[in-house]
Amino acid sequence: MQTASRAASTQASSTQASPTRVPIRPALPWWLRLPAAILPVGATSLIGGLSTAPEIDGWYAGLAKPAFNPPNAAFPIAWTILDVLMVVSAWRLLGARPATGPSRRGWWLAIAAFGVQLALNAAWTPVFFARHALGAGLVVVVALLVMILWTIRLSWRIDRIAAWLLVPYAAWVAFASLLNAAIWRLN
Repeated sequence: MQTASRAASTQASSTQASPTRVPIRPALPWWLRLPAAILPVGATSLIGGLSTAPEIDGWYAGLAKPAFNPPNAAFPIAWTILDVLMVVSAWRLLGARPATGPSRRGWWLAIAAFGVQLALNAAWTPVFFARHALGAGLVVVVALLVMILWTIRLSWRIDRIAAWLLVPYAAWVAFASLLNAAIWRLN
């Protein structure tokens, strides 16, 4: 009797409708998605490098820093890894556009959030390094962290791998926020 009810239960669960999968149509063909992912992240990285490099040995070296401040050599290594993860995440998101339905709006929101967090990323370095505005830099980096977390949340429904690829970025920016706050307090 128990075996019969278990079999009926198994059969009933296997015949239930599975959640509807939304057909996916890439926003761009793969060969255009790659430059569409690389160029904005690369431009953000270039802005960061151009704003940071002239200030490292002068202004930044003269700031009081907390004990947990990493060596200067750690930053380009970390950012190179994070930039690659961001490019792959963007490439995946661009390839996961729902063809129809309400999920399409969520995809557009995820793409927009990705763009906003990149703009904040590009803004932080000139504010902090070029303008020497530690307090304003803290406002920008905290807004950046919020937008990265929002991008992860929005991307989660579209492509979980794309969302997970942004988690190390969020962790690094959380650390950068703490570092920015400590440097502002010490100076």
